[in-house]
Parts: sequence; C-alpha cells; structure tokens
Amino acid sequence: MVLGSLFIGRYPLTFADVFQVLGYKLGLPNMTVPEAVHINVAWDIRLPRAILGAMVGASLAASGASLQGLFRNPLVSSGILGVSSGAGFGASLAIILFDNRTFYVYLFAFVFSILAVALAYIIGLHYKTTPTIMLVLGGVIVSSIFSSLISLLKYIADPYEQLPSIVFWLMGSLATARFKDILISAIPMIAGMAGLTAMRWRINILSMGDDEAQALGVNVLFAKGLAIFFSTLATAGAVCVSGVIGWVGLVIPHIGRMLVGNDNIVLIPTSLSLGACYLVLVDNLARTLTGAEIPLGILTSLIGAPFFIYLLKRTKGRGW
Repeated sequence: MVLGSLFIGRYPLTFADVFQVLGYKLGLPNMTVPEAVHINVAWDIRLPRAILGAMVGASLAASGASLQGLFRNPLVSSGILGVSSGAGFGASLAIILFDNRTFYVYLFAFVFSILAVALAYIIGLHYKTTPTIMLVLGGVIVSSIFSSLISLLKYIADPYEQLPSIVFWLMGSLATARFKDILISAIPMIAGMAGLTAMRWRINILSMGDDEAQALGVNVLFAKGLAIFFSTLATAGAVCVSGVIGWVGLVIPHIGRMLVGNDNIVLIPTSLSLGACYLVLVDNLARTLTGAEIPLGILTSLIGAPFFIYLLKRTKGRGW
C-alpha cells in the first residue's frame, strides 16, 4: 500500500520514475540522478505521507482492538478515554499561543492527550479500584470538559488566521506530513504498538474477567494500567501529528474479528496491518477524489459509520 501510494496523485509518475528516485535516495549503485520534481513528489511528499498514514492507522486500530478486548465492549475505542479531545485542546491552545508552530502543536497535543487519560484514570481511583465502567465514564466526563474548552478557544481565536487552523487540525489530515513528523511521532507510536503486541496474551486473560484473571495469577490492576498506557501512548503519538481521525479504532478491529476471530494473539497484529492499509487507502482517496484535498476525519466518518452499520447487521453482535 505504501509503495502503491507513490504512483497515485495528480502528478503522474511511472514505475521507472519511482524506482529511479528510490534507488538514488537509497544509494543503490549505478543510479542516474532523477529529475528534481520526481524526487520532490515521490520522496519528499508522497513517501513520508504514506509511511505516516500507515503508522497512524496501525496505532489507532491496535489501540481500539486492545481496549475493546480489555473492556469487553465492542463499542470502545481510544477516543472514549478522552485522548482525541485532549489532543484537540492541546493543539488548539498551541495554535493560539505559538502562531501554529508545528513543534508546539505536536507537543501540546501529545501532552494533553496523555493528561486527559490520566484525569479519567484519577476519576476511576475515587472508587478505590479502577472498574472499567468508571474509567469509561471518567473518559466521557473528561472528553466533555475538553470539548467545551476547545469551543472556548475557537471563540477567542483570531477568525482569519487561528480559527481556520484549529478547525482544519480537528478534521484530521496528513497533508503536511514530512520525514521529520515521522521522527517526532515514531517513538510513542512504535513503543505503544510494541507494548500492545507483547502483552496481547494478557489482554486475552483480562477479557475473561477480573476474577478469572486473578485466579490465573495476573495482577489485574497493573496489567490493565499497562494496556491502557500503551494504548494511550500509541494513540497520542498518532493524533498529535494527524489530528482527530475517528472510526479507525472502532471499525478495523471488527473487520479483523471477521477474519481471524476474537483471539487477541492474532487479532492485534491483524488490526495493525488492516489499520495501516486502510488509512493509506483513505488518504489516497482524500487527495485524489476532488481538486481540493478532503480532510481525513471527514472521509473516515463517511466510510466508517455506514460500514459499521453493515458489520452490525451482518454479525448480529456475534462474537461478543
């Protein structure tokens, strides 16, 4: 999917053009110097965008699959814990305070997405344990608070410069993706995905219920906290560079279950692959369907919501 994306776009590139660019940039011997425009289009614009899209899609899908297994609820995704709204507030605040400087937007979005989940977790601690329902309710409360704060920032933002930037960021996009964005976000996304992949058998045990998990020798609170931490880390790393992209973490795990079943040992890697392919495909549609690029969040919602209705109709809730 990533390689195929190099050929898709309004500027046509042949297989020979792409191979020449990749060979030249990778230092293969006896490669002629490509045209500057071919390097710019294939290497500087399309390749980092496709790689970042694959990483973002994989992170969101793996986080959604893990949280659905952990909470034993097919309607859960990382956004319900407040990650998206926290990141949206952080990015909006950075746009207003620092005139849309990319580094501060990424930093604030990442920090506030982590903070949002931490606040939801603290709300759950008021009940002496961390029951799943209290964590979800805490996430709903935190999401509502941050959504209101985002509206406040929109109200006070400069309507000619800051407000359009905030609105566009909240709709999600990979239009400005460059290799430096991959370097910034790769550490949290890779760490989160690696952590979820490593503990996927524990998520299987946790999905059986707290009593059964304790009987099998699993420290339930620690394992749940670790799974939530890795899910939040992967999602926060994704959202801080792509903006708010919905439905990926909700729909893709369901497609994975239709293919491989509910076993998280195979479901999480399957969700990683499907999520990466899906978001790269949607991003290709976003930049080619119309003359002006369509924000990713719009397309994922337009595709995800009807497709989720189809999934519910086809499966009739089986598997849960």
